[in-house]
Amino acid sequence: MPFVRELTSWRSGLSDPGDFPYSAVLGEFQRVGKHFVEKELLALLDDIRTRVVAAAGRAAGGPTDPHRLLRDFLDVALDKWDGRYDYRSYLALPLLRLPCTADDPVAGPGNTPQTDPADARRESDRLLLRLVADALDFELTAAAGATTLLPEQRPGAETVAKRLRLGVRAALPAVSRLDPTRTVDDPEPADAAAPLHALAAADVTDDEERRLRLSMLPVYRSHDEYLFVRVLQAYECVFAGLADELRGTVAALTTGDPAAADRLAYARDLLATAGPLFSLLATMQPESFRTFREYTEGASAIQSRSYKLVESLCRTPEGSRLDSAAYRSVPEVREWVLAGHPSVDAAHRAAVRAGRLAGADRDRVEREMRAFADAVLGWRRTHHRLAVRMLGARPGTGYTEGTPYLAAVRSTPVFTAVGHDPCPAAPPTNTGGCPA
Repeated sequence: MPFVRELTSWRSGLSDPGDFPYSAVLGEFQRVGKHFVEKELLALLDDIRTRVVAAAGRAAGGPTDPHRLLRDFLDVALDKWDGRYDYRSYLALPLLRLPCTADDPVAGPGNTPQTDPADARRESDRLLLRLVADALDFELTAAAGATTLLPEQRPGAETVAKRLRLGVRAALPAVSRLDPTRTVDDPEPADAAAPLHALAAADVTDDEERRLRLSMLPVYRSHDEYLFVRVLQAYECVFAGLADELRGTVAALTTGDPAAADRLAYARDLLATAGPLFSLLATMQPESFRTFREYTEGASAIQSRSYKLVESLCRTPEGSRLDSAAYRSVPEVREWVLAGHPSVDAAHRAAVRAGRLAGADRDRVEREMRAFADAVLGWRRTHHRLAVRMLGARPGTGYTEGTPYLAAVRSTPVFTAVGHDPCPAAPPTNTGGCPA
């Protein structure tokens, strides 16, 4: 590791964190996979982290502070070394800084607060677009033989073309929301993917570009892990956005603001239009997935804070659910629920009792609650089917049951304040939820 000398020199002077040799360290992690990085390098990085924290203080600095970025990167890179490897660190979520509007400890640290819901929506779409576009750019670059990154089990040309087509489709809703006048439509998926990447990079800041690059820390050398990480990061972005909309719905119901139905409608559309991400993920080669998942033990989607927050914002989970491994794995969300934070379900009931929600406004809110519930149930079913395809009867990572757990929770009611007509149990004809 010739760059260790450079790293040691940087440590001896504790130079400007902006000059930290990120590229060399990232390159080594990507060359061998996080699971296989040599202990000598990990010990050196751990020592650097200790010195950086001592010099700057863990609480110091804003979102673009270089000390904070370096601490975030080292925390993610050293998760296995620290014995705290999990879903959030595997996906490097503290580096991505998902946008949100809530001044809420469950929404951070690691998220970027916005003062306006419209700003949070825009930043979420920008991040989603960057994640999908970057995944497609990797496919194009690898297919052209222009990179040695994650060289094992490269997909064939037909699979690559399918990924490009599905990836463009997955990104188009975000493109439309950002600028309804923009279109990215080309009969050839490769030709459409390239301008999509250019569009995603058009207004990116240096900090955003660096964080995106540093957030790719796969555990092994399998090509498909790049796609896996980026799609899961994109879904975390979606669920963080859903949590924001549901917070806004609770606030609107509490004050009698008619915007409650609009927030629910936006949330429904956001989840429904994210359906193609599952189609994109389904192009993973099962043998490749089985190869790299051997080294992801300890990290599971059951640890997704954003998903549990969405579930809790819909309705307060029962005591048995709060005491389950699913919520024990996200203690900050569990504590937030136990502290008595309201849900859409509870806010709806309170608004009806107080007379703040009646007549046509009530009808519309309840209609949107049912529609959102159907979208969530459809998402769960699709998630379960994809997991069955990839995992079969194997247990999940993160010491979880895997597909039996997903089967057990896929029909759990989203709301109880209103009834809804769920989609039929038959397999849907698309991956977005209910049959088209």
